[in-house]
Amino acid sequence: MANAFFNVPLPINEPVKGYAPDSPERIELLKTLKEFKQQERDIAMHIGGQEVRTGKLVRMSPPHDHKHTLGHFHRGDASHVQQAIDAALAARTEWAELPWEQRAAIFLKAADLLAGPYRARLNAATMLGQSKNAFQAEIDAACEFIDFLRFNVHYMSELYKQQPASSPGMWNRLEHRPLEGFIFALTPFNFTAIAGNLPTSAAMLGNVIVWKPADTQIYSAQVLMELFKEAGVPDGVINLVYVDGPTAGNVIFQHPDFAGIHFTGSTGVFQHIWKTIGENISKYKTYPRIVGETGGKDFIVAHKSAKAKAVAVGISRGAFEYQGQKCSAASRVYLPSNLADEILGYVKEDLASFKMGDVEDLSNFINAVIDEKSFDKLAKYLDAAKADSSVEIIAGGGYDKSKGYFIEPTVIVTKDPKYVTMCEELFGPVVTVYVYEADKFEETLEVVDQTSPYALTGAVFSQDRYAIDLATRKLVQAAGNFYINDKPTGAVVGQQPFGGARASGTNDKAGSILNLLRWVSPRTIKETFVPVVDYRYPFLGAAPAEDLNRDKGI
Repeated sequence: MANAFFNVPLPINEPVKGYAPDSPERIELLKTLKEFKQQERDIAMHIGGQEVRTGKLVRMSPPHDHKHTLGHFHRGDASHVQQAIDAALAARTEWAELPWEQRAAIFLKAADLLAGPYRARLNAATMLGQSKNAFQAEIDAACEFIDFLRFNVHYMSELYKQQPASSPGMWNRLEHRPLEGFIFALTPFNFTAIAGNLPTSAAMLGNVIVWKPADTQIYSAQVLMELFKEAGVPDGVINLVYVDGPTAGNVIFQHPDFAGIHFTGSTGVFQHIWKTIGENISKYKTYPRIVGETGGKDFIVAHKSAKAKAVAVGISRGAFEYQGQKCSAASRVYLPSNLADEILGYVKEDLASFKMGDVEDLSNFINAVIDEKSFDKLAKYLDAAKADSSVEIIAGGGYDKSKGYFIEPTVIVTKDPKYVTMCEELFGPVVTVYVYEADKFEETLEVVDQTSPYALTGAVFSQDRYAIDLATRKLVQAAGNFYINDKPTGAVVGQQPFGGARASGTNDKAGSILNLLRWVSPRTIKETFVPVVDYRYPFLGAAPAEDLNRDKGI
């Protein structure tokens, strides 16, 4: 029986490995990549601790080599969603009543397993299934998810420590109950860390989960489930199903025990989910928590005092790492006329040096976009830009899907700050640049703020502190994560809690205690040691004779 208040290990951000030639981590990673490519995996759903196979097989292939088969996953249907809900609810009471330090230990163990024996496996699966280079996989699948696990355990302990004051004669206590019901985790393809964090952040607080990953992330999601199982997550606490979105929604959003959704994905899908939950609100036992991080149309704006090379690198990295498939990726850029040519010259030099190809060649900086649907969408935007005399493609613009879904990193320059690619989310390696008159910085900030419905990330580059202050104030609602003299990507758990507002989501800041607050329902307990035994308050007592006489004027 616990009889102590426990301090969890102080979290420190996981060091990023370098994967330099002949380094141990590079050798292990390349070996694991080779082993994985030689296998064809048969990937089952995980419901109540059981592997569930339907025989309805869906082929998986690397986006950069779509003729190669990594394996097949078993497609589920509505009955499997219901089974997952039933399994979660069956596990709920025992999991919720488990002492918090026991839950913490499971996820701390998962972090250490990932830092060690699972690191190469999860990185390799992410590289092959999602076409990430070694560095992008390392900072995502390994380091960020390790950080999520360790920091969230720390935040959980801090949350439980927050207690109310007590007056003499009583003891006030606050407990943070898991939500009544189950949580639906709906996760994206682009970050394995997000796919791991959305179910585990809620689960460690005593909640039970039905998890549906994107089809294009199932290859690495399977490794995550293996990690959870080895770490000791009990059967039924996290249930992994492979169904399409409408099938999942038709079951989950009708269920009375639906208690919340943890979502990362498109704005359109999230708004549809919100509407559906609203229409069904009378069916639920509680008001469901709705937590979502959605799209972005993220900006870089440079002041006339900015350092040209710094801006250029901010564009090259911020727009093109992981093929621009980050909700934080820079996709619209505002350059002052006095620096635009110099900055764009540096960017073109960078792009000319980029190597693009297979993830197994670690010298490739650029890999493929996630699937044919994404490829075709991006190709249409590029074709439209080529046919439009009002814009100019100054770098890239090519594409080829004969072997993999490869889109060249592309820079479009427009004279219209409301040109379509300045406004619409593309989610690919395409950035559009607008050159403004150098002395119209403040007016340009107004354009930046009003151009997009999104408000996820943004960056300002300047050496003028007045300009930085002006941009910080003018763009206060334009980005939930705001960067000064840095690219608008690469938020680190515990350092830059991530999330945006407006059409970019609920801004509940993954990687902070703010997010964990959404997955608990506090209960206040007041205990009085010596109860009163007379209902009468002092003001009801009989007045003294002299007070009565005074009232009578005697």
